[in-house]
Amino acid sequence: MLKIAKFGGSSVANAAQFAKVKHIIESDEARRFVVVSASGKEHKKDNKVTDLLYLIEAHLKYSVDYLSLFDLIKERFISIKTDLGLQYPIEEDLAKLQSELSKSMSTDYLVSRGEYLTAKLMAEYLGFPFVDAKDIITFRYDGKIDFDATKYRLDNFLKSHDCFVIPGFYGALLDGTVKTMARGGSDITGSILARLLNADMYENWTDVSGILMADPRIVTHPKRIHTITYSELRELSYMGASVLHEEAIFPVKEKNIPINILNTNHPEEGGTIIVEEIKEKDSDQIITGIAGKKNFTVVAIYKNHMSDEVGIIRRALEVFENYRISIEHIPSGIDSFSIVVNSDDVKDVIYDIVGDIKRACNPDNVKVIDHIALIATVGRQMMYRPGISGRLFAVLGKHNINIRMIAQGSDEINIVVGVEDKDFEKTISAIYNSFVIE
Repeated sequence: MLKIAKFGGSSVANAAQFAKVKHIIESDEARRFVVVSASGKEHKKDNKVTDLLYLIEAHLKYSVDYLSLFDLIKERFISIKTDLGLQYPIEEDLAKLQSELSKSMSTDYLVSRGEYLTAKLMAEYLGFPFVDAKDIITFRYDGKIDFDATKYRLDNFLKSHDCFVIPGFYGALLDGTVKTMARGGSDITGSILARLLNADMYENWTDVSGILMADPRIVTHPKRIHTITYSELRELSYMGASVLHEEAIFPVKEKNIPINILNTNHPEEGGTIIVEEIKEKDSDQIITGIAGKKNFTVVAIYKNHMSDEVGIIRRALEVFENYRISIEHIPSGIDSFSIVVNSDDVKDVIYDIVGDIKRACNPDNVKVIDHIALIATVGRQMMYRPGISGRLFAVLGKHNINIRMIAQGSDEINIVVGVEDKDFEKTISAIYNSFVIE
């Protein structure tokens, strides 16, 4: 049995959290490869080390004094070292980094130091070898991971080591230049290692006990999702349920390696397991989860006998492409179709877009509808239960919620409704109470 264990920023925020990590690692000999994020917040008003490093980069750019920010970073790492009685000379690394700070230094290099320094301390504390991510995780020059080169470097390191601690979030180009991933990229590092090591499980340790069926800020004490498919998670993540970086799914999905989302502070509670496929079809739980986002704009295009006209939707989409606007949904009818986009993306160009659509498509009418929220009800069980859509719409009607848009994926695992922003929380609560509690 082999498990990759990735620990997020809150799991390595201070010495007490380091101790929890050590207990988790030592409780299961299958956990031999550990990925760490940069030290995160100890409490709500605290700062993440990575955020401080980005702030330092901004201060350097505008020639503003950054010493107070750097002192916060030094205090964090020296405090962890002192409290744990570690020997690693972290002060030397910090002094070296401070001496390198300049306007011309690489942003990627600077912000990667949070993970680097955290992993250095964690490696000594666990008694594991440290491996620098830049010596393993290899990027091609197009920004994508070079899996062949990464595997070659990983295999070479494993010839003399059977465990290690590695920083997440970054790697290097073929010439050795440090390159970071998107924020939250430590999740991706763990996923890459799980794939290349053919792990039996990828554990992602964070500060929540798995994925919840709805946002706890909207629904009081929502149930935990015990098992979810990659496809379901992708739908929920896209609509705002952000426990795991969505790009972390793809490396393990191809090899059907399960991901387990677990809580460093409460490992006994269990978590959520993410798998490729779940075989059971009969379950009392019809839906898996609900997620949504506010602030969308719907551009509705009407034209009589539109269904007889070839290419009209393509021409409308080309208008948005010309403005580099990504499309969320395209619900359609016989004589109309709508294009749903993020409001922030079009707020400065919406009138230009409407004008271009009129010229390209010669519609009878174009309507712009703002302040729309999209809410996805996701569940693999829905495809086996007739009447789910009708039940959902009836629930919203009962609560006097006006549905402005409906879209359903061809795989039948999600139903997306568009409602007014003001009805966002009310809609999520109504769906949850009907499908989960009743």
